Amino acid sequence: MEKLKNLLFKIVFCTIIVESFCALLVGYSEPISNGFNWPSFRGNQQLTGVAKSKLPADIELLWTFETEDAIESTAAIYAGIVYVGSLDGYLYAVNLDTGQVKWKYQATDEIKSSPSVSENTIYFGDEQGIFHAVDIQTNQQKWIFQADASIISSANFIDDRVLFGSYDQYLYCLEAKTGSLIWKFETEGYVHGTPAIVDNLVAVSGCDGYLRIINTQDGVENCRILLGDYVIASPAIYSHNAYMGTYGNQVIAVDLKAGKILWRYEHPVRQFPFYASAAVTENVVIVGGRDKIVHALQPKSGNLIWTYATKSQIESSPVIVDDRVIFGTSAGNLYALAIDSGEPVWKFTIGSPITASPSVASGKLVIGATNGVLYCFGEK
Repeated sequence: MEKLKNLLFKIVFCTIIVESFCALLVGYSEPISNGFNWPSFRGNQQLTGVAKSKLPADIELLWTFETEDAIESTAAIYAGIVYVGSLDGYLYAVNLDTGQVKWKYQATDEIKSSPSVSENTIYFGDEQGIFHAVDIQTNQQKWIFQADASIISSANFIDDRVLFGSYDQYLYCLEAKTGSLIWKFETEGYVHGTPAIVDNLVAVSGCDGYLRIINTQDGVENCRILLGDYVIASPAIYSHNAYMGTYGNQVIAVDLKAGKILWRYEHPVRQFPFYASAAVTENVVIVGGRDKIVHALQPKSGNLIWTYATKSQIESSPVIVDDRVIFGTSAGNLYALAIDSGEPVWKFTIGSPITASPSVASGKLVIGATNGVLYCFGEK
């Protein structure tokens, strides 16, 4: 009887250990997958700009936090802390619930790159071309890497690698733990946007007018698709199709498997560039332009579903939250539109231009503006 008790105890103990270990593994993957975090510029590896967290029906201002210069960087949210860069040269860690600063880290120049979090490290570039890796617990620099020109592109991750672009015309792949160069790929123009990851491939667009598909393991180009105009926006990928606006006044969809353009959309009257990145789901592609219009398109055909006209340019990339799409404008207004009709359902006036994009996690919306203020919205 005593042996049977011991055996049962061992079985229960081992089961608890295994379950705890599995829970740790699930928790380890959560920063990318759950609604409690917004770890990078567009929220996930594919840069879809779709939030997993919900927002209240009545969105209210909860707190503000002031930096010493403009905020063009989109915030990252991880484990209840907001990380945002400022043109004052500091990266700030701010408590999501209270708006109180936890720490700040001084870079070497202005920060326009949106920070990205992976495995308790935050990664971003600055205008001196220095790419930083900072421990989010200790606020200590882990390593830096020097590119040859400014870095506005945000980081993306696959396995133990971190990828980003630079104005020196290179796409870089570094070892995430050490900053050692694994490979770099030379393009023919500035790499402004963030690279998107799908399978073991990286899709990157740039000012050379190409969308390039590159193997993440060895940096070898699988194919390139001529878009016809240079691209500031980052590609948004859904179901192996990439969507992006161009400086040639078009929104383009590319079939990554076939390596060909699916469709081109162009407004029949207003011909202006697209700077903001698209948000995409199975049912809709939404992108704002310098034409002062938000365009909702069918992903398969590029046919227009609806448009909404603001009175100012849109460089803030939209984020889809449930049945709403949220974005800022150069006039300093934050909008929420109904995703099915494009009708406005919420508006908040900041009064200073907004080029940063919304970040949504844990039921809160965070965005910075060029007045140097970080805003947090949610339910009081």
